Amino acid sequence: MTKRSKRVAIAIIGATAFTLAGCRDEKIDAAAFPDVQSCKNEASFGGAFTAVDCETAFAEAETLHVESAPRYNSLDVCEEQHGEGACGSEAQQTQGGSGGIFMPLLAGYLIGNMLGGRSGMAASQPMYKTADGKFTNAARTSTYSSNKGAAKLSTSQFTRPATTVGKTPMTRATAKSRGGFGKVGSGRTGFGG
Repeated sequence: MTKRSKRVAIAIIGATAFTLAGCRDEKIDAAAFPDVQSCKNEASFGGAFTAVDCETAFAEAETLHVESAPRYNSLDVCEEQHGEGACGSEAQQTQGGSGGIFMPLLAGYLIGNMLGGRSGMAASQPMYKTADGKFTNAARTSTYSSNKGAAKLSTSQFTRPATTVGKTPMTRATAKSRGGFGKVGSGRTGFGG
């Protein structure tokens, strides 16, 4: 019975170690671009992503922007969070939506190589300017000093953000209670200097 108990204990320890190893967040090659053309220009010089990756990821970022961008009840509140001139109406940006709801303008996008190597599966996230001139993703999980550059990022940076479509837009009070749009999250900067 002692031998069996030792085997069971070893099996449990081995399974636990395997589970913990699987929970670690993998780092992937990622880059930030202010627009799709910047990505395609880099791809033409043999960058980490192809022109097709750039187009696909940008289209995905645009879709996520429409679905998940923060929404505010006034242009003033949006500009307090994202800077002057960095916001527009939901109606303008979504070809539908309300003219009384405001969203930050898309200020770039993150693209990550989820499979490793050139032409792997690319994932993306929209980027928004913050009031202090930095950039953040829709989920506010990180803040970046620039919307251009390359770094190793956690795969969690590419988790699909929650939808904001149809949700009550943030007011000055709700934005303030959250600490501002770009102020929550890890605070890490992965791009720029």
